[in-house]
Amino acid sequence: MTTANKAASAPSSYVTPLVVHEGFAYVSGQLPRKDGGIAYHGKVGADVDLDSAREAARLCAQACLNVLNRELTGGHRLQRILKITGFVASGPDFTAHGRVIDAASEVFIETLGQAGRHARSAIGVAQLPHSACVEIEVVAAVTGP
Repeated sequence: MTTANKAASAPSSYVTPLVVHEGFAYVSGQLPRKDGGIAYHGKVGADVDLDSAREAARLCAQACLNVLNRELTGGHRLQRILKITGFVASGPDFTAHGRVIDAASEVFIETLGQAGRHARSAIGVAQLPHSACVEIEVVAAVTGP
């Protein structure tokens, strides 16, 4: 990957990865990054197979957990995952969005046990930033100040 492509896949400087407000933590959408770039590009069902899309969803979920671990400060602690929203860039005939986002759900439950169980939406979209095939955002409950 060229330096220009790595820069293009970097998160926007206009947003913060986490906002905590009144007991809730909102994690900005996370893309399937690996080694400084987007690991899975394209549309699921056309350019990306189901197994690869599921791996992309796992990377996104782990990135969300990493944001929570890194950014929760000032005495705030993760209590539980409340809701995830999974976006799947998909080809015109792809309908297994839920199966893709299941992989992200599995990461939260395997990592946090019952505190990882959550409500969720799995949404098919035409395109995602930097041509990523999956994006995950999280709303979590936190305790603390």
